[in-house]
Amino acid sequence: MRHFYRSHMPPAEVLAMADRFFPTIGLTASATAVRSRSFTGPLGTMKVTVKAEGGHYTFIEVDTDQMGESRLDRNVKKFFVQCHRREDPAHTLEASY
Repeated sequence: MRHFYRSHMPPAEVLAMADRFFPTIGLTASATAVRSRSFTGPLGTMKVTVKAEGGHYTFIEVDTDQMGESRLDRNVKKFFVQCHRREDPAHTLEASY
């Protein structure tokens, strides 16, 4: 699966958050490039790539080796929620129906 998120945080801050978040779910990190990380563990393998986009945006892309809605994919979405909460702590989730 491929997931993406656009953030206002600097790329270094996003990678620092990923380095703190993904080891808590049992994944080990390896630096594959300057602005990317690979994580491997019992849930699967994933690659996080961060790049500057459009001046003040940071594009976060995560590729996993899992099919469908796996536990690893749900944890990637939780990471994106943490990124969003870091940007806007006052935001509250509301049902839109």
